[in-house]
Amino acid sequence: MKPFALIGIVLILGGIAAVAVPRFSYTTEKPIVDIGPLKASVTEEHSFTFPDMAGIGLFVVGAALLLVSRRTA
Repeated sequence: MKPFALIGIVLILGGIAAVAVPRFSYTTEKPIVDIGPLKASVTEEHSFTFPDMAGIGLFVVGAALLLVSRRTA
């Protein structure tokens, strides 16, 4: 498979995934107190929102790369 076609397919799949699931979150555990046997920590939740236009842009660029790779064949 041609490199442009492979990159195009990956970008198309990434764009679809970004539009389908635009927000994801993850948690981290941060130690607060660590004195001998006494330990305390806090769990923080972080979230990331992927813009819709970026997902659409990934799809369009991927489709363009796929078309370019077909034309050079």
